[in-house]
Amino acid sequence: MPGHKYKGYINAGRPLKISFDVDGSDTPEALEPEAVPQPAVASYRGKGLCFMSLSSGSSGNCAYLGTPRGGILIDAGIREPVKYHRKKKNPDRQDVPTLDQAFAELERNGISRDMIKGVLLTHAHQDHMRCLYAAVSACHCSVYCTMGVMAQMLQRCRIRSRIRDHHVPIFKEIPFRIMDMEITAFETLHDVKSVGFSIEFEGERFVVATDMGVITERAAHYMAQANYLMIECNYDRQMLLSGRYPQMLKDRVMSEKGHLDNEVSARFVADHYHDGLQHVFLCHLSKDNNTEDIALGTMRDALEARGLSVGDGSNNVSQRDRDVQIYALPRYTSSSWFVLA
Repeated sequence: MPGHKYKGYINAGRPLKISFDVDGSDTPEALEPEAVPQPAVASYRGKGLCFMSLSSGSSGNCAYLGTPRGGILIDAGIREPVKYHRKKKNPDRQDVPTLDQAFAELERNGISRDMIKGVLLTHAHQDHMRCLYAAVSACHCSVYCTMGVMAQMLQRCRIRSRIRDHHVPIFKEIPFRIMDMEITAFETLHDVKSVGFSIEFEGERFVVATDMGVITERAAHYMAQANYLMIECNYDRQMLLSGRYPQMLKDRVMSEKGHLDNEVSARFVADHYHDGLQHVFLCHLSKDNNTEDIALGTMRDALEARGLSVGDGSNNVSQRDRDVQIYALPRYTSSSWFVLA
């Protein structure tokens, strides 16, 4: 990775003070307190914002974020249900859960399909949108992405054109609402049109920042405000350089439109730590060029160098008083169930 950490970008102005509500005025009322499904894991400060990663890595990415009223999927790159399977299958994808398995995992934590009100799509790579059509069809919900991401998905990917019937266009740095969450997309630098998301609920922000070669000024603006940050830690530089990838692929991964390495992500989090930052979720770890231990160790070392105490993301009593929690999202299985805010 080149020595630079962040890159000034063309969209350097303050975000526009414009918002729109995509959920309309007929949104169901919030569930009564006694009807709210109980989480499998107790919260630190739980008011209702819940998070679970269903898969994270180059084979497939999908996560759930929600409130007592329902929630959203962030990307839909896991395997499709059996009825959608095509004849040609990629063996590297067989360990990734199917959409039906993901729904079953959510249901074990009290989240039914009809509680999923939309899918946020970061970009049009298969590991982020493989089961997108199946997901929005099963949940009878919409996909929220920019016009540029939708156009690239239809041009470059094998996906049903009927996905356009489910599309709600969104615009970078213009907030929109799904239920009681205010969401802002911000541009990230990748080899296709790509965005991250800042999601606000009751004054707390969950920020998704994945698949980017460098952290641009505008991405940094949103990431630095996060209370809960899902940040890419794709590769360990030495593992990549000495690994089996051909040089052309190594160069692509390390380019400005590639992926973030552990050191850059850790340095950003340490440089921008603030008292409100509670959890850092390390996402999109490479199967070949990273390990959970290396990624977590790099992040922990950077934070402890600032004099911060670091927890392991569990709800163990001994971990609750730490300054910040870090947790590596599993590649092929679901994460713990987190009740955040």
